[in-house]
Amino acid sequence: MTSHLADGRRADSARRRERVLKALDTAVRTGGDITVSGLARAARVDRTFLYRHRDLLERVHAAASAPAGDGAMTAVSRASLQTDLANALERNNRLAARVRQLEKRLSQSIGAKTWADSGLGTSADVDQLQRRITTLEQQLSDMQGELDERTEELEAARAANREMTRSLNHRPARL
Repeated sequence: MTSHLADGRRADSARRRERVLKALDTAVRTGGDITVSGLARAARVDRTFLYRHRDLLERVHAAASAPAGDGAMTAVSRASLQTDLANALERNNRLAARVRQLEKRLSQSIGAKTWADSGLGTSADVDQLQRRITTLEQQLSDMQGELDERTEELEAARAANREMTRSLNHRPARL
């Protein structure tokens, strides 16, 4: 009985193998997309069947990367299409970045020209104005320091005044 079971499995495997080979031949003839999943679906077998039979898997990979049989057109493999797509996407990203860069430069250039044409642009003596601002900021800092010193002196004088007033108020009266 075990022999009948093994014979049945071998026959089933041979039928599946034949269906895979026919599906592969059809895909090569028609120029269809040759993938493990596609062939397994066309041959009505599980993908694991192809992975268990290395010779079939190697045929699938060879057919997927081989040029077309009629010589009129070379077959394009999935990997080459994916590579082309990745290259096109990368080029698209580079071009988009360049466009953004050029748009920014154009915007800055147009903005500077518009600003200058409007009369609101920077005056010719910007450096002189910057020096004046620096001088005024330094003077402000110096005056703030003086004000802080005088505020401290005033607080000290007020504290001394309170202390003297308190000592005068707490002295015993003389008769």
